[in-house]
Amino acid sequence: MFNKKFFKTIGIILGLMLIAIQFFKPEQNVSGNATQSIATAYPVPERVKVILDNACMDCHSNTTKYPWYSNVQPVAWWLADHVKDGKKHLNFDEFMSYRPYRQYHKLEEIDEVIQEGEMPMTSYTLAHSEAKLDANQKEILINWSKALRDSMSLHYPKDSLEKPKK
Repeated sequence: MFNKKFFKTIGIILGLMLIAIQFFKPEQNVSGNATQSIATAYPVPERVKVILDNACMDCHSNTTKYPWYSNVQPVAWWLADHVKDGKKHLNFDEFMSYRPYRQYHKLEEIDEVIQEGEMPMTSYTLAHSEAKLDANQKEILINWSKALRDSMSLHYPKDSLEKPKK
């Protein structure tokens, strides 16, 4: 039914399309703007910072360290979407722009996603083995998150740490 010429033509068309899409690159997440960073108001001990840098900040900050393959389409589009989604859920560099109840809730979510093994995502740790968290690192992040929530509970009225009812 299909001859060699058909498959050769399809191959050439796909090859040309692959070359053409290389010219359409997504915007990279490299602003570096950290004026609203969590570290501007809350202590981030060095051991926590190291863990966050290795396992979280590429997708949850305003600065992503891009690997070589991020220059190849369609991988770059997938990475850009992944980073955009990560920042939508939590951006440590925009943390202080969140209302106190949202900050508190994000700190609770940090505990949840770490305990449930949802973060860092497997798709990330496959390419970044240093991002895999061991039990000690998980405990460090969870204890840090809990300490920040405890501090917030002391400094904010209780109702300001709860989502307003509509």
